[in-house]
Amino acid sequence: MYQPTDTQTLLRSLRTLRAVREFSPDPVPEEVVHDLLEVARWSGSARNVQPWELVVIRDRESLAVLAACDGYAGHLAGAQLGIVLVMAGDNNEQETYDEGRLSERIMLAAAAHGVGGCIGWFTGQGRVDAKHHLGIPEHRLVRTAISLGYPDEAALRARQSSGDARKPLAEIIHQEQYGRGMPD
Repeated sequence: MYQPTDTQTLLRSLRTLRAVREFSPDPVPEEVVHDLLEVARWSGSARNVQPWELVVIRDRESLAVLAACDGYAGHLAGAQLGIVLVMAGDNNEQETYDEGRLSERIMLAAAAHGVGGCIGWFTGQGRVDAKHHLGIPEHRLVRTAISLGYPDEAALRARQSSGDARKPLAEIIHQEQYGRGMPD
């Protein structure tokens, strides 16, 4: 049964979700990882194609190798867990949308367990290097990696005040046509 308090709790969670790039040394329990993977499995995709497979990485050396690949996934080096999204590579534009949905679902499931994370990308040669390191077939597309772990409390405290800054709705919302602002 619908409860208005559930709505507010969920909306608050969505508004306060932030990327975490610094992690504590505490491991992510296997049952939490299983929950994240189940949520990923049930994520929606265009035409229900489910064009993904996931590589779960816990090995510290492997995370460091992936963090060093070209792109924006350096935060993997300090994570307790990494998930690399392996896409079919058949329809890049459509899969980009599905990949984003999948990534955000994993992040939300992690947050429900108090686990922080950050979505990163491999670029250029980094995509090739990541695929080679993980033994992923050449025809598959690899670009997204998610670092996961319990947030480092000191880093979290330092970011709390700056994490609230967002543009006002009046600066980003247009009504009916671009350039028509929100009514007062």
